[in-house]
Amino acid sequence: MLRSADLDALRQRGYCLPELAIESGLLQALATDARCLHDGSAMQAARIGRADQLQARPDIRSDLTFWIDADPAAPARGALLTVLEQLRHQLNRELLLGLADVETHYAAYPPGAFYRRHLDRFRSDDKRTLSFTLYLNQTWTAADGGALRLWLPEGPLDVLPTLGCASLFLSDEIEHEVLPAQRNRYSIAAWFRRR
Repeated sequence: MLRSADLDALRQRGYCLPELAIESGLLQALATDARCLHDGSAMQAARIGRADQLQARPDIRSDLTFWIDADPAAPARGALLTVLEQLRHQLNRELLLGLADVETHYAAYPPGAFYRRHLDRFRSDDKRTLSFTLYLNQTWTAADGGALRLWLPEGPLDVLPTLGCASLFLSDEIEHEVLPAQRNRYSIAAWFRRR
């Protein structure tokens, strides 16, 4: 799945933009699933924090999410979880990270939605090790907004959320944000976690 150049980039810079060989049919099925969940009001306002500190903060994050579990009625979700498990095994084998599991959700950013600059690892919980995003939008341009901005030592790097594009980065080191979207923007976010 990950090329040696991707693994080297993770080791040296803490992030990579991998070209994953995910079947186009699966990408289309995931994109359709995300849109249907959004259109059917199955997604909920995203929250920040954890456990008893969980709260909606639309001034920080204004997207909608749907947490993904294996569901026989949604085979694309099961296929996604298989891909993420394969990726977890490769990361453990190649980088010896001790990743125990993965959590994942769909995210929908309606026009105007954003997520302010942040780290993905919680202050009180160091389990999240690597953050992963996979984008589900056809024909996206810079004018559509919604780029993922990675705040790197050499300066910001914007990643357009185009179908099949992905990012993988250290959850505790790479600050990032989602710039305001100008049209509906769909993605999958996942976190590879240690015990």
